[in-house]
Amino acid sequence: MPESASVRIAAASRLPAAALDLEAWTRRALMLLVCLWMCVVVVLPLATLLSKSLADADGRFVGLDNFLHYFQNPSLSASLGHSLAVSLATTAISVSLGFAFAYGLTRTAIPGKGLFKTLALTPLFAPTLLNGIALVYLFGRKGLITRGFFGALPGLDVDLYGPLGIILAEAVYTFPQAVLILSVALGAADARLYEAAASLGASRLRTFLTVTLPSVRYGLVSAAFVCFILAFTDFGAPKVVGGGYNVLATDIYKQVIGQQNFVMGAVVSVVLLLPAVVAFIADRLVQRRQVALIAARSVPLAPRPNRLGDALMLAFVALVCLAITGFYATGLFASLVKVWPYDLSLGLGHYVFSGIGGGGWAAFANSLAMSALSALAGTVLTFASAYLIEKTRGLAPLRRSAYFLSLLPLALPGLVIGLAYIFFFNAPGWSILGVHLPNPFNFLYATMGILVLANVVHFYSVSFLTATTALKNLDPEFETVAQSMGVPFQRTFMRVTVPLCLPAILEIAMYYFVNSMATVSAVIFLYSADIPLASVAVANMDDAGDIAPACAMSMLIVGANLCVRILYGLATRGVRRRTQAWTKR
Repeated sequence: MPESASVRIAAASRLPAAALDLEAWTRRALMLLVCLWMCVVVVLPLATLLSKSLADADGRFVGLDNFLHYFQNPSLSASLGHSLAVSLATTAISVSLGFAFAYGLTRTAIPGKGLFKTLALTPLFAPTLLNGIALVYLFGRKGLITRGFFGALPGLDVDLYGPLGIILAEAVYTFPQAVLILSVALGAADARLYEAAASLGASRLRTFLTVTLPSVRYGLVSAAFVCFILAFTDFGAPKVVGGGYNVLATDIYKQVIGQQNFVMGAVVSVVLLLPAVVAFIADRLVQRRQVALIAARSVPLAPRPNRLGDALMLAFVALVCLAITGFYATGLFASLVKVWPYDLSLGLGHYVFSGIGGGGWAAFANSLAMSALSALAGTVLTFASAYLIEKTRGLAPLRRSAYFLSLLPLALPGLVIGLAYIFFFNAPGWSILGVHLPNPFNFLYATMGILVLANVVHFYSVSFLTATTALKNLDPEFETVAQSMGVPFQRTFMRVTVPLCLPAILEIAMYYFVNSMATVSAVIFLYSADIPLASVAVANMDDAGDIAPACAMSMLIVGANLCVRILYGLATRGVRRRTQAWTKR
């Protein structure tokens, strides 16, 4: 539409001043609500956790005495060094393998790239507890590889329980994250740079060192920070294969669940939080320096066939996918074997869960309900908040505050969120300057609501960034023209924004569901006996020595997540086709 026509329409159908004022105040009120709700679910619980770490068991302020006691206790302070060591080793392995795998997917002409990428992302659908359990069945004292495939081959004992087991499990857990980040970084390439390097006579190695690596340095740094944070804060794998090698995440669990020492649990939580926050801030600073890799005149890089290079890369990619497939196939096989390793006949006995603690099928049903509610509530809250922040004009201080608060959960480990929620939501009230204030949110404690809320906050930031990216792709003139024609912003939101962003909305819902099913760290402190959960049941079964039923419950979680992922793929295929057809009109 010509600009003059737009101006005439805007002048002819402008909203009355009172209506414009009402819409502006409505936006201000909604932005304030976004900031307020993020303060209630993030800032206040964290402040409560910090205050608990500075007080004794009776609530008296003791300053840094608890932290001094922590670092003076060798058995406790060693956990920090252990966490840093295994996280750094995991990051080095995951980023190296992830870069090579992503390079094969984006820079070579190997066949079957879609299948290989799907197999590489399989660990995203499994609880990290399953990674540890699968390693036990492979490298444990009676493991498949330890016993040489039941005597058919020489056995291999790798001393699983300790740092090696944790590193192996965390490498499986963080590898898909590295592949996703580095695939995007390597996929954004300008063919002109490589043509210039070739015309100057640069060798493949020199081109790789001078063109490829510099162009993906920000992706490498981001992948390293993400893998480090995930490995540093994970609880599931160290719990299963850590043995006597304590890390911070397991220390929090032992202090809170084992010793009921909530004060020391708060102290360890703060210690766990600080390196994660530092890594998060460093990652954000690095991303700010990143510049666009694709300019208006860029030429997409099309991989050229190279018989030897493609054959070697195909062998590497296939080997990695075979290892991942065999890893989870071992878990499935172990869940079906009657008595490992003595009676290898198959059956579904471990899926009955009779006489096994943890809640059985009721726990699985509760996890499905919790994940569905988390997906529904999280998607609505996340997308609506992102829309207000991205599409509201003016109100810069409120928008910046809301954006910062929306990214803050990205640096919060699940265990920290769970323990902070215990302190905040379980408190009957607070005494401030001699005035007692009742806690209006206490009713949520020990309900399904607090479990859903913990999941929404835990996975909020990634979903928020997904929604923000989708909204940035929409022309801002939609809102401008709609406002000039007297259309309320909520109608534009429902009739234009939501349909165009539906693929991203479905992706956010799928992300919430899958992660809520698999997480254990965010909910292990918050579930009640009346609301058992599948992921927590896996942890409890492992504690009780019921490894096969724990493996069976883990496979149910994987199966549910894969079904949701397939449904998401089928739904988005049609949605994307309709959206593209609409935008081409």
